[in-house]
Amino acid sequence: MFYHENGLQYEVEVEDPNPQFAKMLQQAIGGAEGEMRVALQYMFQSFAVPSEMSEYKTLLMETAMEEMGHIEMLATAVAKNLEGASPEARESAREDAVIDEMMRSGQPRQALSAGLHAMPVDSNGVPFTGNYVVASGNLAADMYANVMAESTGRTLATRLYEFTDDPGMEDMLEYLIARDTMHQNQWHSVIDSFDEHLPVPASFPQEKENQDYNYTFMSTMREERADPEQPWTTGPSHDGKSEYSYTSEQPDGGPPNVEKVIDEMYNEVN
Repeated sequence: MFYHENGLQYEVEVEDPNPQFAKMLQQAIGGAEGEMRVALQYMFQSFAVPSEMSEYKTLLMETAMEEMGHIEMLATAVAKNLEGASPEARESAREDAVIDEMMRSGQPRQALSAGLHAMPVDSNGVPFTGNYVVASGNLAADMYANVMAESTGRTLATRLYEFTDDPGMEDMLEYLIARDTMHQNQWHSVIDSFDEHLPVPASFPQEKENQDYNYTFMSTMREERADPEQPWTTGPSHDGKSEYSYTSEQPDGGPPNVEKVIDEMYNEVN
């Protein structure tokens, strides 16, 4: 069960409304790097955590709810940038050819379908998709996905920061960037709390793996080259279970030999 409190998680103010920036902020709401993605990702990951691991379940759900608050903050920022802008300011956003093309696909719909408010879409007007959400049911795998999600989200927020000189928007983004820092670190801390998790999933018996290739870096260069002696080609493996090795040769499985099968299928149909 969820509850909503009528108050933003952090103050959102816009001194100089900018419809162009509102359009860009949509990426932080409904884009692949956006808050809708992480909110649902952490929520669905939490649903899959067994009750005996309640500390992880709670952490994921609390962070999911925080991300929901970020969506509300960004939606407020979009509305303030759109509603507060003069007709001249809205039109001037089209002076840049690239931005003009972007706005053609999304800005009219924000006016027509949402009354100059935020929508669950990205900066190109493409609707949010659940395909962005990673919730595998394997906690270790999901934590690595979460680190990536927070890293790309922080990258997006810092790029947005470079596109505005509005003090209110800078303040909001400085807060969101700070939370990305915390979330990256907390997911790394969860990974570190696992006794043994590599390779993911660690539950599969490694003795069943092909022992000739489970810690071998395969070069796919057309011409054979010597071992570059990098940290991933020599020395202890990251999981500490073996030693890296290097080969410039592939196992070579021969031709796929599917022509006959395809011919037989074709003849049956025709």
